[in-house]
Amino acid sequence: MTVSHPARTEKTAGTPPDRVELPATRPFTFEFDVYLVLAVAALLALGLMMVFSTTFDWSYQVFGSPTKIFLRQLRSLAVGVVALVVLARIDYHLTRRLAVPIIALTVVALVVLLALPNTEAFGARRSFFKGSIQPGEAAKLAVVIYLAAWLAARGRNIRKITYGLLPFSALVGAVCGLIVLEPDLSTAAIIFATAWTLFFLAGADIFQLLVSAGLASGVGFVLMLNFSYARERLALHWQAVNDLTTASWHVQQAVIAFTAPGRDPLNPDKPNWFGVGLGQSSQKFGFLPAPHTDSIFAVIGEELGLFGTLVVIALYVAFVYRGITIVRKAADPYGALLASGITLWIATEAILNVAVMTAVLPFSGVPLPFISYGGSSLVTALAGVGLLINVSRTRVYQAPRRTRADYTVGRRDRGGRISRVGRRRGA
Repeated sequence: MTVSHPARTEKTAGTPPDRVELPATRPFTFEFDVYLVLAVAALLALGLMMVFSTTFDWSYQVFGSPTKIFLRQLRSLAVGVVALVVLARIDYHLTRRLAVPIIALTVVALVVLLALPNTEAFGARRSFFKGSIQPGEAAKLAVVIYLAAWLAARGRNIRKITYGLLPFSALVGAVCGLIVLEPDLSTAAIIFATAWTLFFLAGADIFQLLVSAGLASGVGFVLMLNFSYARERLALHWQAVNDLTTASWHVQQAVIAFTAPGRDPLNPDKPNWFGVGLGQSSQKFGFLPAPHTDSIFAVIGEELGLFGTLVVIALYVAFVYRGITIVRKAADPYGALLASGITLWIATEAILNVAVMTAVLPFSGVPLPFISYGGSSLVTALAGVGLLINVSRTRVYQAPRRTRADYTVGRRDRGGRISRVGRRRGA
């Protein structure tokens, strides 16, 4: 059934000829994707709860206060919410105009981090001010913003190797290379996976995609062989595929957290649906490394059981679904690519953390978005959500396809692979 668009308002000065603002169709509708906000709010609430549960004893022993570390996370949340609100309110096209300065500042920060003395902690250079600011986390959002702007500007020219694969490889390779030198292979892998998928969605040539994936896989394998910690983790993972008892200490303790608590001695195969109770985990007391950051999903499994882990996964699925919905209804190619990149980045990070904690992938230090302790990770993720909300708030009517020859996201003319923007909204 064909549905006509609502009545269009008169054009105002400065409005592009193919873009006309739509009036609100219902008086009590939200201007943003409320379901996305609810999913993120639920993840944040669960995250605060689990951060306190995993840090109250450690915080009391180190600082004499059980809430000291929790309050730091609460402060980071406040900063992140401010960033979310600001980025949700301004025109997201401003980030397109600032894409070059944003990526340039990120690269400079990564270089300075490697050059400055006294920035090393636990064998790596990943943060300024004793862990307060991590440029690698900011690089995830910076790369998404820049690639979205660059791909939207190039249009179908990205299928040409000189306009597509070469500059794409140079940019992503430079950022990932600096992060690898810290070393931080997992963050570099997340950035590459997000960038590569965004390149695919923008309509890159399949041959170029295969070449870039092959080269990246080869480089990644060589890096894993040359970094002793990565080589050891890979070897332990292959051993654990056949015998879980040979897995690394971290993975073994995570598996214990998922399976041991709450088990009925009369029925040991019965699933642990509700765990041992909030705050009652025993694995977080010295057995499970980094229970407040990398391993927080395992603590959720121990304290809240299978039900708690399924709720967390369901919330991430809801986040991804709303992200896809925002992409499909985006007002322009830049908005669609920006929303795609942010959704991919958060989803990739969540999948990687869950896969590591369940011994599906070799161990890597990846936080669980919105839940794990960490100021840089939380603030950057909330800034990304702010941009997602901004894209969802922008309601613009697009002229018919025949009037937009510069860029299209339909496949019949070899354009991008994102569903066409400006689709009919329905009755």
